[in-house]
Amino acid sequence: MKIQAVNIESGDRIIAYCNNKMQICTVKRVIDPDLNNITLSVFTSESSRNSLSRVLRFQRDALVELHTKVTPADM
Repeated sequence: MKIQAVNIESGDRIIAYCNNKMQICTVKRVIDPDLNNITLSVFTSESSRNSLSRVLRFQRDALVELHTKVTPADM
């Protein structure tokens, strides 16, 4: 399912181009939701202990492939 970048939340798992390949990334936090871009801090694997943190930037109206949406019960 695709969602707009502006609707991404912490904990969401998205499919994005990171480390020179398309992969599933877990959103750690939304760093800067300014007027033009959304900046996200993400982990590149399911376990944050075994993963490097990366920064991704999207235009606010960009469509991003959502792998798993976080729910309040998951927190």
